[in-house]
Amino acid sequence: MSEPARRTGRDEMEEERADRMWTELIQEVRVAQTGVQILFGFLLTVVFQQKYAELSHADKTIYIVTVVLGASATGALIGPVSLHRLVAGRRVKPQAVRLAARLTSVGLFLLPATMTASLVLILRVATDGSHVTWVVAVVVIWYLVCWYGLPLWSRRRHTTR
Repeated sequence: MSEPARRTGRDEMEEERADRMWTELIQEVRVAQTGVQILFGFLLTVVFQQKYAELSHADKTIYIVTVVLGASATGALIGPVSLHRLVAGRRVKPQAVRLAARLTSVGLFLLPATMTASLVLILRVATDGSHVTWVVAVVVIWYLVCWYGLPLWSRRRHTTR
């Protein structure tokens, strides 16, 4: 297909675009919601384990921070569903999609923070702690590459001006 004949955009109205974007967003949220809910569920059980009483003050603090991060990520990633339910039929879908996308972005920031804090706690308890910082740093770099670096690189490389 020649360059001038190629379509460069979608011919859709604002409501149609909002419907399409909502469908795409909710599919993305489903993946993240599942992960954060499973992680948060496991985090909630830690305090009821016998070994919890043996944790140092620092490890208990890390645990509490991790649980709060997990609860916050869960709220942000479930928020779009509640938002949609409360505004459905009110003719505000484009605005709701933008707000839901922001909530999802917040959740996708809090999720790796939760996973990082969980990793710190697990490695501190499971090892002598000598290489925890380096292992966690490598994993955080991996998160950044996968969740931000590659998408931003792709957007920059493949977006037409």
